[in-house]
Amino acid sequence: MLHLVKKDLILAKKYLLVMLIFAIVAPIFINSKLGLSNGSFISFLTTVLFVEYILFNMISFQEDKYKGAALLCTTPYTRNGVIKAKYVFILVIFIACFLLYNLAAVIGASYGLTRLSIYSVGVALLIISVFFGILIPVQTKFGYEKTKYIFLIMIFLTPFTLPTIIEWYQSIDININIDLPIPQSIKDWIPFAIAVLMGLISMIISIRIYSRKNL
Repeated sequence: MLHLVKKDLILAKKYLLVMLIFAIVAPIFINSKLGLSNGSFISFLTTVLFVEYILFNMISFQEDKYKGAALLCTTPYTRNGVIKAKYVFILVIFIACFLLYNLAAVIGASYGLTRLSIYSVGVALLIISVFFGILIPVQTKFGYEKTKYIFLIMIFLTPFTLPTIIEWYQSIDININIDLPIPQSIKDWIPFAIAVLMGLISMIISIRIYSRKNL
């Protein structure tokens, strides 16, 4: 599986450096423009979502252009491994973006950019899991060509969905703090647990779709 993840990184190498630099610059810029109390979270989430999708989209484009899926099936790699590598790739990029965000928080401290709590990082991972938990099975089922316009729709809807995301983030924080009689240290990890669960469910669905697909 690690070789498959490395393969994805190689396919995305043309854009990888640019996106990693973007992962440092974008949170500072977005936060300075938002002027919100929780602008750091929104800056991180927006940056991660953009970086993840651009890289994932470029890999999907390359594989579709050169019939990569069909070629991989002629190698010792299993179809299960091919799908699992996609989810691991998303997680690797998320971790990289988080580490770079911490660097951005140091550089952009004067602009109000702050480090995120464990809970906030978990919520961001949960949202990423929902997005790619839907995208990967759909793309596995219908192919890159029929799903590539999701990016255009996402870009168009972003200005309209940001206020909703902010409200949801604030409401879920309040609900967890009030409704669950458990230690705060455990509450902070709840979004991570849900994100992992959703990722696993999505992975199982994708594997089943891919195992039945004729390439």
